[in-house]
Amino acid sequence: MNMEKHVKILGALYIALSVPNIFAALIVSTVFVGSGILSGDPEAMAILNTVGSMISYFLVIISVPGLIVGFGLLARKNWARLMAVIMGFINLPNMPLGTAVGIYTFWVLLQDESDEIFE
Repeated sequence: MNMEKHVKILGALYIALSVPNIFAALIVSTVFVGSGILSGDPEAMAILNTVGSMISYFLVIISVPGLIVGFGLLARKNWARLMAVIMGFINLPNMPLGTAVGIYTFWVLLQDESDEIFE
Protein backbone atom coordinates (compact mmCIF):
# COMPACT_ATOMS: atom_id res chain seq x y z
CA MET A 1 0.00 0.00 0.00
CA ASN A 2 1.38 3.42 -0.96
CA MET A 3 1.01 5.44 2.26
CA GLU A 4 2.67 8.48 0.69
CA LYS A 5 -0.31 8.76 -1.63
CA HIS A 6 -2.70 8.54 1.34
CA VAL A 7 -0.77 11.25 3.22
CA LYS A 8 -1.16 13.54 0.17
CA ILE A 9 -4.88 12.79 0.02
CA LEU A 10 -5.22 13.46 3.75
CA GLY A 11 -3.39 16.78 3.46
CA ALA A 12 -5.62 17.78 0.57
CA LEU A 13 -8.72 16.77 2.56
CA TYR A 14 -7.77 18.99 5.49
CA ILE A 15 -7.20 21.92 3.14
CA ALA A 16 -10.41 21.22 1.22
CA LEU A 17 -12.45 21.10 4.42
CA SER A 18 -10.97 24.39 5.67
CA VAL A 19 -11.25 26.54 2.56
CA PRO A 20 -15.09 26.69 2.47
CA ASN A 21 -15.10 28.14 6.00
CA ILE A 22 -12.74 30.90 4.88
CA PHE A 23 -15.09 31.74 2.00
CA ALA A 24 -18.07 31.59 4.37
CA ALA A 25 -16.30 34.06 6.67
CA LEU A 26 -15.86 36.48 3.76
CA ILE A 27 -19.49 36.12 2.73
CA VAL A 28 -20.80 36.56 6.29
CA SER A 29 -18.65 39.62 6.82
CA THR A 30 -19.75 41.16 3.54
CA VAL A 31 -23.45 40.47 4.12
CA PHE A 32 -23.51 41.75 7.69
CA VAL A 33 -21.45 44.87 7.04
CA GLY A 34 -23.35 45.55 3.80
CA SER A 35 -26.70 45.15 5.56
CA GLY A 36 -25.64 47.59 8.24
CA ILE A 37 -24.55 50.14 5.65
CA LEU A 38 -27.75 49.71 3.64
CA SER A 39 -29.88 50.23 6.76
CA GLY A 40 -28.42 53.71 7.28
CA ASP A 41 -28.91 53.33 11.03
CA PRO A 42 -25.67 53.86 12.99
CA GLU A 43 -26.81 51.52 15.78
CA ALA A 44 -27.69 48.75 13.29
CA MET A 45 -24.33 49.26 11.57
CA ALA A 46 -22.47 48.82 14.86
CA ILE A 47 -24.45 45.72 15.87
CA LEU A 48 -24.29 44.04 12.46
CA ASN A 49 -20.59 44.83 12.10
CA THR A 50 -19.87 43.34 15.54
CA VAL A 51 -21.96 40.20 14.96
CA GLY A 52 -20.59 39.70 11.43
CA SER A 53 -17.03 40.14 12.65
CA MET A 54 -17.48 37.68 15.50
CA ILE A 55 -18.96 35.02 13.21
CA SER A 56 -16.25 35.61 10.60
CA TYR A 57 -13.44 35.44 13.16
CA PHE A 58 -14.88 32.21 14.56
CA LEU A 59 -15.01 30.63 11.10
CA VAL A 60 -11.43 31.67 10.37
CA ILE A 61 -10.18 30.46 13.76
CA ILE A 62 -11.66 26.99 13.26
CA SER A 63 -10.30 26.84 9.68
CA VAL A 64 -6.69 27.86 10.22
CA PRO A 65 -5.58 24.67 12.03
CA GLY A 66 -6.92 22.55 9.16
CA LEU A 67 -5.02 24.64 6.62
CA ILE A 68 -1.83 24.41 8.65
CA VAL A 69 -2.18 20.64 9.08
CA GLY A 70 -3.01 20.14 5.41
CA PHE A 71 0.02 22.05 4.16
CA GLY A 72 2.20 20.44 6.85
CA LEU A 73 1.14 16.96 5.74
CA LEU A 74 1.81 17.82 2.10
CA ALA A 75 5.30 18.99 3.11
CA ARG A 76 5.81 15.81 5.22
CA LYS A 77 6.46 17.78 8.42
CA ASN A 78 6.68 15.57 11.51
CA TRP A 79 4.74 18.08 13.67
CA ALA A 80 1.85 17.93 11.19
CA ARG A 81 1.43 14.23 11.83
CA LEU A 82 0.82 14.72 15.54
CA MET A 83 -1.38 17.76 14.94
CA ALA A 84 -3.43 15.82 12.36
CA VAL A 85 -3.98 12.95 14.80
CA ILE A 86 -5.21 15.45 17.39
CA MET A 87 -7.47 17.11 14.83
CA GLY A 88 -8.71 13.71 13.68
CA PHE A 89 -9.82 13.02 17.23
CA ILE A 90 -11.51 16.43 17.47
CA ASN A 91 -13.27 15.85 14.13
CA LEU A 92 -14.80 12.49 15.12
CA PRO A 93 -18.09 13.94 16.52
CA ASN A 94 -18.67 16.04 13.36
CA MET A 95 -20.85 13.52 11.54
CA PRO A 96 -20.61 12.36 8.81
CA LEU A 97 -17.68 14.05 7.08
CA GLY A 98 -15.62 14.83 10.18
CA THR A 99 -16.03 11.27 11.41
CA ALA A 100 -14.88 9.87 8.08
CA VAL A 101 -11.86 12.19 7.95
CA GLY A 102 -11.00 11.41 11.58
CA ILE A 103 -11.06 7.67 10.98
CA TYR A 104 -9.09 8.07 7.74
CA THR A 105 -6.55 10.22 9.63
CA PHE A 106 -5.99 7.46 12.19
CA TRP A 107 -5.81 4.78 9.52
CA VAL A 108 -3.21 6.70 7.49
CA LEU A 109 -1.03 8.23 10.19
CA LEU A 110 -0.94 5.42 12.75
CA GLN A 111 0.45 2.87 10.30
CA ASP A 112 4.07 1.74 10.62
CA GLU A 113 4.59 2.68 6.95
CA SER A 114 3.75 6.30 7.79
CA ASP A 115 6.71 6.47 10.18
CA GLU A 116 9.12 6.27 7.25
CA ILE A 117 7.40 9.12 5.39
CA PHE A 118 7.80 11.58 8.27
CA GLU A 119 11.41 10.76 9.17
